[in-house]
Amino acid sequence: MSDIGGCHLIATISICLIIILIIGSLYAFIFGKVHHHSYFSYEIFFTLLMVYTIVLSSFACLYFILSFQGVVLLENNELQVLSPFETFAHSFYFSGVTLMTIGYGDITPIGWGRLLALLQSLIGYILPPAFFLKIWQGKSEEQIQQRMVVEDGMQAERNYSKLSK
Repeated sequence: MSDIGGCHLIATISICLIIILIIGSLYAFIFGKVHHHSYFSYEIFFTLLMVYTIVLSSFACLYFILSFQGVVLLENNELQVLSPFETFAHSFYFSGVTLMTIGYGDITPIGWGRLLALLQSLIGYILPPAFFLKIWQGKSEEQIQQRMVVEDGMQAERNYSKLSK
């Protein structure tokens, strides 16, 4: 019995340390300053989070609705009879795993579900680079505008010095 209690204690301490490390990492990422300027954008982060949530939920609903039309998800290569709630839970899980990874293989679509899974995984791969490029584009436009302001200021100084001569 003491071995089991010791294992539970070690597991609990490990889980707490991991949670502290995750929170610390997220805090450093969000609030960390690089050369006194944070590159973290709350707007883009929450937009990305909302887009992922909407895509994940939408595809989960598609898999769920299509399950009533014969496009089903096989669990461990077996067709199982599930309640509508369990079917939705499987659809949501499969949608999340497909969107954020290449899948675990524990749930497999058949029929048109395979095409949907391919489309969803493509969206999952494209979203992060698209948001990264959006940030990069915004930073580039900001730098161009700053240069234009500096150049306009320098031109105004030249014009003023010509007029004052």
